[in-house]
This record gives sequence, C-alpha cells and structure tokens, in this order.
Amino acid sequence: MRLSLSVLLVTLALCSYGATDIICPSVFTDIAAFLFVPDLPYKAQIQKYNAPDELIEAKLQVKQCTNNITLKNRLLLSEILVKLSLKCTRLGLSSLLP
Repeated sequence: MRLSLSVLLVTLALCSYGATDIICPSVFTDIAAFLFVPDLPYKAQIQKYNAPDELIEAKLQVKQCTNNITLKNRLLLSEILVKLSLKCTRLGLSSLLP
C-alpha cells in the first residue's frame, strides 16, 4: 500500500500547474479509475493518451497489484487524495513539499 500512496503523491506533484498549483481534473479521473475500474475498461481509458504499449502494460501490471488492496483501503486512499487536492488548491502544492 505504501507504493500506491507514493504514486499518488508523485502524480499530484507532476500534474499541477506551476504558478497556481491547481491540480489537473483529469489526474483525479485517472487515479480514481486506477483504483476502482476493472482492468479492461481502464486499459481502454488510458489508451487515449497514445502512450507506447509497453508503458500501458507496465501500468496495468502495477494496477493488478493495487487490485489486491481491499476496497476499504482503496476508499481510504481516495479520501487522502481528496484531502490532498483540497490542501493543494487552498495552500499551493509547495506547502506539502519539504
């Protein structure tokens, strides 16, 4: 579970707009789908980014690991994501970084 949380935090950091630190809405959609959507529909969803097939397959391998996280813990991860997004929007992403 620690790896999943790390991935969420890094994704948040990489997908913010520089000056305003507003998180991209598509990031939330992708992370929520990553946590809750079955593999085949998720694969179709991420193919719209035109990423190389080996990157899509790598992400699906990681997703298969996160599929083993209990639903309760995935819900906890999504709650953390919401709280982080609110904090990032209110205070700016830099307030989360050391």
